[in-house]
This record gives sequence, C-alpha cells and structure tokens, in this order.
Amino acid sequence: MNKKKLMHDTVLLTGSSLVMRCIALIFQMWLVSRIGAAGVGLYGLVGSVSFLAATVAISGIRFASTRLISEELGLNRAGGVGRAMWLCISYSLFFGISSALILYLCAEPIGFLWVGDARTVMSLRILSLSLPFISLSSVIYGYFTASGRIFKAAAVQVSEQLIRIGLVVVFLGFAPEGDLEKSCAAVSAGSTAAEICSFLMMLTVFLLDRRKYGEKSESSPRLPTRMLSIAVPLALSAYARSSLSTLEQLLVPRGLKKAGYSANSALAGYGTIQGMVFPIIFFPSCIITALAELIVPELTAAQVSGKKEEISKTVSALLRKSLGFSLFIGLIIFILSETLGKAIYKSEEAGYYLRIFAFLIPIMYMDMVTDGCLKGLGEHMWSMGFNILDAFFGVILVYTLLPEFALNGYIGIIFFEEIFNFSLSIWRLSRVTKIKIFP
Repeated sequence: MNKKKLMHDTVLLTGSSLVMRCIALIFQMWLVSRIGAAGVGLYGLVGSVSFLAATVAISGIRFASTRLISEELGLNRAGGVGRAMWLCISYSLFFGISSALILYLCAEPIGFLWVGDARTVMSLRILSLSLPFISLSSVIYGYFTASGRIFKAAAVQVSEQLIRIGLVVVFLGFAPEGDLEKSCAAVSAGSTAAEICSFLMMLTVFLLDRRKYGEKSESSPRLPTRMLSIAVPLALSAYARSSLSTLEQLLVPRGLKKAGYSANSALAGYGTIQGMVFPIIFFPSCIITALAELIVPELTAAQVSGKKEEISKTVSALLRKSLGFSLFIGLIIFILSETLGKAIYKSEEAGYYLRIFAFLIPIMYMDMVTDGCLKGLGEHMWSMGFNILDAFFGVILVYTLLPEFALNGYIGIIFFEEIFNFSLSIWRLSRVTKIKIFP
C-alpha cells in the first residue's frame, strides 16, 4: 500500500473539499438570508426526493467502477480498464435516463401526495434533467479514484461549485422575494445546469487522461458478471435505504405539524437543523471524507494481493487518527457553538442545536471512516444492510415520536441512528480485520 501517495491524494482532496465547503457555507449564509429557513426547509424536502432519484440513477455504479478498475490495476491489467469503463457507462446511461423519466413524469403525484406540498413539483421536474449526468459523472469519478488521479476530479468539483453558486444567484434574481416555490425552482435550475457543466468538464478530463493507458484492450475474465455482482446488490440495498431515508425526512415536517407547528414553522425547524446546523457540523469532516473515499482502492488492491497484516495496521492507524481529530472538532464546535450560530446565520437557535450535535461529531466522523474501510474490503453489503436497518428504525421513530416530542424527539432520533449505525459498522470491521484503536 502506497502510504505516501495516499497521504498526497488525501491532502489534495481535503484541500479541494475545504475550498468547496468554505464557498458552500458562505453561499448557504446568503441563501438563508435570501429565502429564509422555511425556503431552505422546502428545498430540503425537494432534495430528499431528488436524492432518492439520484440513488436510482447511480444504482451502485460509482463504487462498482472504483472497485472494478482497482481490481484491474491491482492485477496489472491496465488494458482491461477501457472495457470496464464502457460497461459501467452503458449501465449508468440506462439507469440515469430511466430515473429521469420516472421523476419528470411522476413529479406531480410525488409533490402532491408524497411530499404533501405542491410547491415542490416544479423543482422536481427541473432536477430530473440532471439525473443522467449525475450517473455518468459517478462512473468517471470512480475511475479517477481508482486510478489515483483524484486531483483531476477534485478540480472539476471545485469548478462545479462555483458555477452552481453563480447560476443560482442569477436564477434567484428572477424569482419574486418571498415566493418559496419559484425560489426553490431557481435553486434547482442552478443545480441542474451545474451538474451538466460538471459532466462535460469531467468527460473532457477523462478523455485526455485515458491516453495514458493507450488503446490496447486486454482480456479480463467475467468482467460483466463482476460488475453486476457489485453494482446490482449495492443498488437494491441503496434503493431500500434511500427510500426509507427519504420517507423519514418527509415525515419530519408532517410530524412537527401534528405537534402543533404551522406549515412554515415546521419547514423552518427542519431547515434549521438540516440546512443550517449540519453544514457546520460536517464542514471540518473534509479530511475524514477524503480518507474514506481514497482508502477504498488502497484496501482493495491490498486485499487482492493478500496483504492482511498491512491492512490491519492501516485500518487501526486510520481509526486512531480519526478518533483524535473528531474529538478535537467536537470540542471546538461545542465551545464556539453560540458564536458560530450568531456569526454565520444570526441565529441563537442554530447555536443551541450546534452545541447539542457537537457531542455526536466523534460518532459521525468515525462512522464515515469505518464505512470506507468496509467498502474497500468488499464488505459493502454489510454496510448497506446496517444503513437500511438504521433507516427503518428512523422511519418508525419519526412517525411515533415526533407528534409527541417535536424537535426534541427528532434530535433524539438522530442520536440513536448515528450511534446504532456506527456500533454495527465497527463490529463488522473488527470481524474482517484485526483492529487496535488503543495500542
């Protein structure tokens, strides 16, 4: 395992993620001031549905392309990379176009009957147009991750973020102040246009990069079967998990309304936690998400080479460093919670929730790394199974507890889900490799 290269790529990906999150946080501050917490909450509901649609569009192909190409390169079959990419692209086109058609044609019943807010229909139709491009970009991103050239994908992502913000600002200029439906549609239009631009940039970079492997094609045994054996089970489990997760998110405003909140107050409460507090909570996690992403091909290559001892040492060291980092970040956010809430959003309520969720940061961050390790070791189905179980309990708890305990109940549910998921993930990781967090 090339630790020097892993560290180099981690620094690059962390740096780009940090830039992106700084830009996103500044933009989020402006967005809250422009459309309010209720507007952010409404877009959050749209985002929950589009996340489920994007899950269908991707259908496990991002991880499948990373794993498949990592195996080809780990076994020194560079000529098999081209065949793997064509298979993955064909797969992604089918699911990307299918999901776009389903969302576009069903936007009205989804908005009226599922979400329970007619103001989401226009935004859902706009976002449906982005789904084929999201699917194709996932394949190319998987290629860059597996081939160790993540910096190219990172550069495209930073560019996409800037394009997205610019387009959203322009489109929001045409939306009447206070019109949540048109404001939400403007944000959706900016996001869709940015996804299309991102794909075109990613495709250009990929075509230039592919020359390094030449045009030589190489026989690779059972390539379609291997791709489907990774992508299809992962897709099915992702559908289940995303469906439950989306249902849980959509039930939150309804539960708050049953607890006595008005429609806009329910959206504002939901928007404060999901759209204001969590972006700050996850802002410092860029180094953790980078490691979780980059450790997948490294562990896969080590696994196919039979380096069990090296895997154990790498995973243990990664968990130790992640624990120390997450404890430090949790303490900082706890101490500065009130200041951050007022400085970023001019909201005492946001500061109050920041202080509460600061206690959960070590669990959240460690869970990201643990999931990355499980995926790299081919244990992705276990990871998805835990996520499905976690989301299943989340739906039941939201449905039963929110009408009685309102936002306090929602906070308790988030704590339960995160702790439950991490406990199962770390248990499974300890079964497939020897880990020693405390030497």
